[in-house]
Amino acid sequence: MKGSHKRLQSPVRRLLALLSAALATAVLGPLAAIALAPSAGGGTPAASAATGPGSGGAGLGTGTTRTTGTGAGSSGPGGSSTTTCATATPTNTTATPTNTTIAPTSTTLTTPTTTGATPTTTLTTPTTTGTTPTTTVTTSTTSGTATTGATSPAACATTHTPTTPSATPTTPALPPAPGGNPFAGRGMWVWVMKATDHGNVAAIVSQARAYGVATLMIKSGDGTQMWSQFNAGLVARLHDSHLRVCAWQYVYGRHPVFEAQVGAQAVRDGADCLLIDAESEYEGEYVQAQIYMQTLRKLIGARFPVALAGFPYVDFHPSFPYSVFLGPNGAQFSSPQMYWQLIGTTVTTVYAHTYEFNRLYQRPIVPLGQVFDRPPARAIRQFIGLLHPYGASGVSWWDWQSAAVPQWRAVSGQTPAAPRSAASNQVATLARKAAGDLVVWAQEHLVGAGISTPINGVFGVPTQRAVSEFQTQHGLQPTGVISAATWALLLQKPPVAVTWKSGSRHSSTAAAAWRAHRTAASASRRSGSAPLALPEPLSARMPATRDELAGALGQ
Repeated sequence: MKGSHKRLQSPVRRLLALLSAALATAVLGPLAAIALAPSAGGGTPAASAATGPGSGGAGLGTGTTRTTGTGAGSSGPGGSSTTTCATATPTNTTATPTNTTIAPTSTTLTTPTTTGATPTTTLTTPTTTGTTPTTTVTTSTTSGTATTGATSPAACATTHTPTTPSATPTTPALPPAPGGNPFAGRGMWVWVMKATDHGNVAAIVSQARAYGVATLMIKSGDGTQMWSQFNAGLVARLHDSHLRVCAWQYVYGRHPVFEAQVGAQAVRDGADCLLIDAESEYEGEYVQAQIYMQTLRKLIGARFPVALAGFPYVDFHPSFPYSVFLGPNGAQFSSPQMYWQLIGTTVTTVYAHTYEFNRLYQRPIVPLGQVFDRPPARAIRQFIGLLHPYGASGVSWWDWQSAAVPQWRAVSGQTPAAPRSAASNQVATLARKAAGDLVVWAQEHLVGAGISTPINGVFGVPTQRAVSEFQTQHGLQPTGVISAATWALLLQKPPVAVTWKSGSRHSSTAAAAWRAHRTAASASRRSGSAPLALPEPLSARMPATRDELAGALGQ
C-alpha cells in the first residue's frame, strides 16, 4: 500500500526546513541535522522504486543464493463459510479526512534498552472479557503550528491547530491480547474511514463482529501529517465494543523526527499497537530509519508493540534498512505485505519466499494478506491454512473498503490448518559476492561475536574469513558460507550496536571500508561499550531489483 503524495507549498517547505534544522541541532546534533534537511526540491518523494541494475549498483550484484522450497502446499478442503452477514458491501467512495501537519519543537532522544516479550504462536481469537495490559506512554513536550493540506484520497479544506492531550484518554477494559500480542487473531486494515461502511461506527462494529475481526488497523498518519479520522473518541467507541485498534502510518523519511511524533500521537490517542508502513522512500536511508526508530521509542517506550509492514521480499530490496527497523529497539513484529495475486505468484510461493529471508531477523511474522482485487476465496482459505505450519499467531488483511462479500466470507470461514510439512524451512544462504541488508545483519552478529569484519553490506574476502573463523570456533566446517547451520549459531550472538553516520557512505573500495571499520572499532573500544559509528553501508547504494508492491496504492 502507499501513502498519499502531496507537494507542500514553498513557504511551508521553508518553514519545515528551518524547524527541522533547529530541532536537529538542539536535540540530535550534526548527525540528525544532515539527515533531516529536506532536499532542494522539497515535497514528498515519488513512491516508485528503482528497477534494473542502475548505475548506483555497479559491481554489487545481490549475490544471494536462494533455494525455493515449495513444500507440499495444501489448500485444504474447500467447504463454505458457516457465517453469514447481512451487511452490504462497503461502498468504495472517496473520503476527506482532515490532515494536520505536525511541527514539534522539543524532543529528547535516547535509545531504550528494553525489548518487548516474544508472543506465542497459537492463532486464537480474543475472548470478550478481561483487562487491558497496561503500557506507559511518555508524552513529549510539543508545540507549534499546524498546516492542513490536501492528501490522498481527496483535498481537505479544514485548518486547525493541534493540541496534545494532557493524558491518555480513559478507555474501558478490553480482552487481553493472547500471549501479550495485540496482532494475534484476525485483523482488517482501514484506509479511509468514510469509505468504510460510510464511516458509521455502529455498522463497522456490527460487521467486524459478524466476520470475527478482533483488531482494526486504522490509518492515523501520512508522513508528517496526522489524519483526524484517528482520534481518541473513535478509539474509545471501538474499545467500548471490545475491538482492538491499531494505528498505522505511512512514512517517507524526509523528516523522521516529525514522523515519529505522528506515530506517538496515535499512541496517546489510545492505540493498542502501531504499524509502520515503510517502503521505497526508505531504501538506502539507514540514518533516517535510525532517527525515526530511536525517536519513536523515546516517545512511546521500549515495550509498546510496533510492527513493520513493509516489502515481503527482502532480497529484492538490498538497500532497505530492515536491520534498523527490525533490529534492537526496533519493531517487535514483522507484518510483510504478502499480496500473492498482486505480485503474480501463488500463495505457497509467497509464503516460502517471504519466510526464507524475513525469519532471519528473528521477529514474529504476522502475515498481511490481500482481499483487494477480488482474489479467489480458495486462495484466501489456502493463505489462512498456511498460518499454522509457518507458526504465525495472527493475520490481517488489506483492506476493508475493497473487500467484497465473497472475500469477507472466505476470511471468516473455518479453514483447516495445513500440515506442518506444507511449510518451507529454507533460509537464505550468504556467500562471497552477496550484498544487501541481510549481509549487514550477518556482519553485525559476527562483530557481536567478537570476530573482526567490516559492516558494509558486502560479502567480501574479510567477511568470508570471519565466517570461517566463526565456524571453526563453533565446531562447523569452515566453508566461509552462511547456511542454515551457521545462521542457527550466529543468530544466538547479539548484534553489535551501530550508529550510522549521516552525510557519507562507505568508500567504494573494500580496503577503504575496512580501514573505516577498524578506526570505528578502535574508537568504540577506547570509549567502552559505545556503538560503532560507521558510514552507511555500501549496499545502501544498490537499487531494488523489483518493486513487488507496485500498484498497491490504497484501494
